[in-house]
Formats: sequence, C-alpha cells, structure tokens
Amino acid sequence: MSTGTSPTEAVPDARPAASPRLPGPLRVGLARGWMEVREFAREWESVVFTFTLPSLVLLLFGVIFDGAFDADMPAVDFYLPGLIAMGLMSVSFQTLGVGIAVERDRGGLRRLRGTPMPPTAYFLGKTVLVLFLALAQLVLLMGVAALVHGAAMPRDAAAWATMAWVFLLGTVACAMLGTAASSLARNARTASGIVVVPFLVLQFISGIFVPIMVLPGWVVDVASLFPLKWMAQGMRAAFYPDQMRVLEPSGGWDLPMVALALGAWCVVGLVLTLATFRWKTRKDG
Repeated sequence: MSTGTSPTEAVPDARPAASPRLPGPLRVGLARGWMEVREFAREWESVVFTFTLPSLVLLLFGVIFDGAFDADMPAVDFYLPGLIAMGLMSVSFQTLGVGIAVERDRGGLRRLRGTPMPPTAYFLGKTVLVLFLALAQLVLLMGVAALVHGAAMPRDAAAWATMAWVFLLGTVACAMLGTAASSLARNARTASGIVVVPFLVLQFISGIFVPIMVLPGWVVDVASLFPLKWMAQGMRAAFYPDQMRVLEPSGGWDLPMVALALGAWCVVGLVLTLATFRWKTRKDG
C-alpha cells in the first residue's frame, strides 16, 4: 500500500491571492477631474459668482462707456479682451487658491493623502477642473459680447491661434500660482483675503478696468511683474484691429515677450507649488 500523493490529486495553492491592479494616475486623475466639475456645479453660489461677474461687468461697461472715450471702437470691443483675461485668472488663481485652502482646512487633503490615489492624480483632477471652467468662461464672455452687443471676434486664423496660446499659458500660470497661494492661508477664513485682495489690485493696474494707455508708467512697470497684464495684452492682440497696437505702452503687441512672460510664470508657479504645497494644515504638523 502506497502512502505518497497521487500526481493527479489536487494540491491547495498556498500562495497569497494577487492584489487587484490599481488604475493608473491618468485614469484616476481624469475621473477625479470629472468629480471636481460635478462638485463645483452643485455649489450654485460659486457658479453664479464665478461666471456672472465678468459678464455683468462687460454688459455694464458696454452700456455706460459706449462713446465715452475716443478709442475708435465700441466700448464692449475695447473691454472684452481684458475681461476675458480677468475671467481666466478668476477661474484658475482664485478658484484654486481659495478652494484648496478650504479642502486643507477641512481635512480633505489629509484624508486623500492616506488613500492609494497617486498625488499626481489630485493635481491632474484640478487641471481638468480649471480647463473646464476656463473654457466655459471664455465661451460665455464671447457669446454675451457677440449676441448682446455684436462685438468683433478675432479677425483671422492667426488671431484665433494667438487667443488659444494666451488662453493656455495664462490659465496654467495662474492655476500654478493659485495652488501655491493656497498654502499661504492659515485656514479657510483667511484664504479669501490672501487671494482676492491681490487679484483685485492687479485688475486695476493691468489695464482691465482702466485703459492701459492712461496708467502711469510706474504702475505699468509694476503690473508687468505679474501675469495678468501680459494675458490682457495678448488678448488685445487677438481681438483688436492691428492699428490699435500704437496704444500699448511699447507701441506694439510684443507677442514674443507675452509668451516669454507667461511661460516664465508657468515655471515659477510650478516651482512655488512644489516647494510650498502642504497636504495638512500647520496645526496638523
């Protein structure tokens, strides 16, 4: 009688079951981005404030200032490029600067960091949110300007291309700076003051509300240190007739300088984000 194990007898597998394969950062980031968009849409106060203010200012300026100054163009055409730049900075710098600070203060970032989600997926999700909001802001402002006031759009393919790269570089630069600025706030209550106050000052010194040609030279020099002035100048190059370039402080659109300044701010914003971003509040350690 044999006591050995038959070759055909089933042997239990003692090896541990393999862990399910987690989706990659790209897939997780895109899914999180869609979730961020839906969460933003549920907060109707944020939706109204973010999208209504630039369009309301455009409508008011188009009525109040039409024919009030000698710019050889309707007031809505004059203010539209600057208000587009302002709207893009609002949905990127302001939205992320305040929103991330609130998430950090409520412990949302600390809980996310404890999950298997890759950190890059979080930032990819924020990128999807900002690009979605920026595109919606652009379409809304151009739609209101064209349908209500019959505003002029970019004149040719080159002008549309200029608008596209200024849109992309400006939005990315402001999104990076907003993410970095969120780490300056000690809590959610102080985030609005840290983000909104400098943003409001930049709107007045960057040629958004006050025409760039009437600003003192030293004010324009200060504004040139920040991205909003270059975003507005690039948008004016896309929307204004070419002869309007003489109204710029340098007498030209200076598009290479616009690209260089916005590209530099993308790099600076990335470095600041990597150096300052925190998943926890200071009191959490």
